[in-house]
Amino acid sequence: MYIAIAGNIGAGKTTLTKMLAKYYGWEPRFESVGFNPYLEDYYTDIKRWSFCLETYFLKERFKDMLAVNAAEHTIVQDRSIFEGVYVFVANNYRRGDLSDRDYTTYMELFEHMKRLMKLPDLMIYLRKSVPTLIAQIQKRGRDYEQTMQLDYLKDLNERYEDFIFKQYEGRVLVIESDKMDFENNPEDFRQIINKIDAQLFGLFSEENWK
Repeated sequence: MYIAIAGNIGAGKTTLTKMLAKYYGWEPRFESVGFNPYLEDYYTDIKRWSFCLETYFLKERFKDMLAVNAAEHTIVQDRSIFEGVYVFVANNYRRGDLSDRDYTTYMELFEHMKRLMKLPDLMIYLRKSVPTLIAQIQKRGRDYEQTMQLDYLKDLNERYEDFIFKQYEGRVLVIESDKMDFENNPEDFRQIINKIDAQLFGLFSEENWK
């Protein structure tokens, strides 16, 4: 199986990916945030570095997708290639941070790549409000995130809502996580596990499906 964890910056995707991998014995995969050579420059000058940053992410996520396709075991992934395109790239284009020329080039490349991809068996969407995201970003203290504009987070949240509830064609489990602390509260994590078990292993419930 292929499980993807979706959610805005600061939603807790990496933490949940690690916890699910440990609990179920799945292989975790993480996006290359710490190794993207354009990330610091991007938050300093978004318009200048958008195409470089997003193309680098696309390259890394496509490599992950090829590995996912070849795997014979379950993989849980921190942010899929699909939200990278339909949330982050779409947001940069909508804000005018990607030119028509760059956006067209990027999307043509992605459409060719998409022919070799498959949708996740389940996408878990960690849904959080902007104030909660801000608090989490401040708490974890990554230097390059501290200059992030509030409007940017708001726009990303809007793009996530549009992507999850209007564009994405696969199966989604929505986790309303504003009041959750699944990293430190075992009961919150158990709630998530119960919902995943219900969707993947036959205890079907329509609650929290999109």
